[in-house]
Amino acid sequence: MQKVLIIEDDPDIVELLSIHLLDLGCTLITASNGSDGLTSFSGSSFDLVILDIMLPGISGMEVCRKIRQTDLRTPILMLTARSEEIDKVLGLEIGADDYLTKPFGIREFIARVKVIFRRNEDRKSETQTSGVSTKYNYAGLEIDLEKRKVTLNNSRIDLSPREFELLALLASSPGTSYSRKRLLNLVWGYDFEGYEHTVNSHINRLRGKIETDVANPKFILTTWGIGYRFNEEL
Repeated sequence: MQKVLIIEDDPDIVELLSIHLLDLGCTLITASNGSDGLTSFSGSSFDLVILDIMLPGISGMEVCRKIRQTDLRTPILMLTARSEEIDKVLGLEIGADDYLTKPFGIREFIARVKVIFRRNEDRKSETQTSGVSTKYNYAGLEIDLEKRKVTLNNSRIDLSPREFELLALLASSPGTSYSRKRLLNLVWGYDFEGYEHTVNSHINRLRGKIETDVANPKFILTTWGIGYRFNEEL
């Protein structure tokens, strides 16, 4: 049974989401403002946080930022009524794993939630069955798949769940070029036309954390006309 925290001030949206999440067998806790949402989050563990950007009091952006200060694993699905790209990018930059713009189709919402739950279960299964730590080490960048830990020159790098999965995928096959559409499918688990900018935002943020010079990246390279690859020469 999956436990979900909904932080949303619109009661109609809360009711709609609750109906479908209960149909999926979830247990729910809801909060109508950012302060109550943070209190609920700190008092329990969750498999998913659904977070509205426009909240009374503490904004959704600030709630997301505070959650990520102490928790890098719990998936955060951000809801926004705004269509401006800057809001979506900011949400991703502070640690949200995904976002939906209101109004959104309930089928798409359910599809996103199912993907998140499936990835949660896959991650738990890998942790339980893995007896040997699997690591990649490229020029001082070490990626520990079992511990989901990344260090650069022995200094830990804090990554969101999606950032880690994106880096792990690219590093698992140096030199292989992945299109944005393929990365969406492999890392996010869905294939929606027009969401390629989500990949770009995560790549830019990832480079900002592991590259000394983001204008001349050493680890994650751009394959022009295709997408991205991990440097096979390291």
